[in-house]
Amino acid sequence: MHHLLDVLASGVHDTKNQLFFAESQIAEAEARHGIDLSEARYAIESASGRLSRTLAAYHLLRQDAALAVVPVVVDDLCSEVALDQRKHLAHTGIELEVNCSVRDEWPLDRDLMTDVLNNAVQNAGRHARKKVRLSAWSDGTTLYFRVEDDGEGYADPEGGRSTGLIVAERIASLHERKKRKGSMHLSNGGELGGAIFELCLP
Repeated sequence: MHHLLDVLASGVHDTKNQLFFAESQIAEAEARHGIDLSEARYAIESASGRLSRTLAAYHLLRQDAALAVVPVVVDDLCSEVALDQRKHLAHTGIELEVNCSVRDEWPLDRDLMTDVLNNAVQNAGRHARKKVRLSAWSDGTTLYFRVEDDGEGYADPEGGRSTGLIVAERIASLHERKKRKGSMHLSNGGELGGAIFELCLP
């Protein structure tokens, strides 16, 4: 079974390479003809991101993943996610609000957490009416990330998990410090009234 999964993972990796090539061709066409194909590039980047999450799920669910935990400036991480997502959300009429009250560093895997938050903001944007909010705060012992929207909320917050949510939950749980593990929580309501995606990291 692992051999079959390795073959599938290799195919996913090759597909990602083809998407990168397609994106470079689009960027070249934009420069040559002076046209705006940013939404096409965004679609390719999103597809590539989904493939990255599929590979992440593969490694994480095989239980052989090792986090690259380093001190990360939380405000910078939130700003990076906002930079990645704000233009596309604005194109679809969705406002992205960022509310980060953590100015210090926190030990976490920056690449994995950036991917998880990008995915959460993208998902929120698909279901929001007008607004998505990304928040981060700390109580001194736990770092919280929250992504919420003003949509209709989760049909069943306690129900089945998509691949992205399974990966997010696993990544959170792999963050461990002083025998405390991270966690993921889904709910509805909050200030915006829609879905709430929350990560808690020790």
